[in-house]
Amino acid sequence: MKRFVLTAVLLVSSLSMFAQTSTTVDKDPIKKIEVTGTAELEIVPDELYFTISLKEYFKDEKNQKDKVSLETLEKQLIEAVKSAGLPKENLSVSGVTGYREWTGKKKPQHFLAAKQFQLKLSNANNINDLMAKVDDRGVEYVNMSRVEHSKKEEFRRQVKINALKAAKEKAGYLLESIGEKLGEVLEIHEVEEGNVYPMYKQAQYNVRMMAADAMPESGGGLEYEKIKYSYRMNATFRIK
Repeated sequence: MKRFVLTAVLLVSSLSMFAQTSTTVDKDPIKKIEVTGTAELEIVPDELYFTISLKEYFKDEKNQKDKVSLETLEKQLIEAVKSAGLPKENLSVSGVTGYREWTGKKKPQHFLAAKQFQLKLSNANNINDLMAKVDDRGVEYVNMSRVEHSKKEEFRRQVKINALKAAKEKAGYLLESIGEKLGEVLEIHEVEEGNVYPMYKQAQYNVRMMAADAMPESGGGLEYEKIKYSYRMNATFRIK
C-alpha cells in the first residue's frame, strides 16, 4: 500500500514539473517590432460628373403663355450628347422637381416641371459646346458634382502595396541601426484609407456665362486639382 502511494506522489510531482516547464516556454517573449508605412499617389481624374438641371419656362412670362416643355428641353440635351459622340449611358436622370413661376404680385396659375441629369465626361471643355445646343432659358444650372478615375481600384491597390513595402523598409533600417535583423511578418493591419478629391475654385456656373464669347480659353473656368489616394498600413515583424 505504501509503495502505491509513493509511486502516485512521484507521478504527480513529475506532471507538475512538466506543466511548469511548458508554461515557462509558452511565456517566453517574442522579439518583435511594429511600424507604420504610408504611401500616396496623385492622379488626374478622367471621369468628370456634371449635374444639369433643365426647367420649363414661358416665352411670354408676363402672361404665362407659350410654355417650353420639359420634353422639348430633354430632347435637345439628348441630341447634344448624341452629336458629341458620347454613349447614351453617359447621361442619366438623377431627379425630378417642380416649381411655380411668379410674376410680380400675380399668383402663378401653372406648375412648371424641372428635371436633373447626370452627365459623365472625360474632358471639362466639352461641357461648353454641349450646353450651347440646349435652350439657354431652359437650363437652371450646371455644376460639377464629383470626379473619379476609371482605374481607381488599381491605384488604390498599388498604394496599399506601397504602404506595406514602406513599413517593411522602415522596420529593416531601424533594426539595422541597432544591430538586429528583420524576421518574418507577424501581423498586418490597414489603418485607414484617405481619398482626397479636388477642391474647385469655381464649381458651379450660371449657364449664361458659359456662352463661347464669355468663356476664357483655359477650359471654361473649371480648375481642379488631382485626386490623391493615401493609405497607411501597420505591420509587425519578428526580430531574428
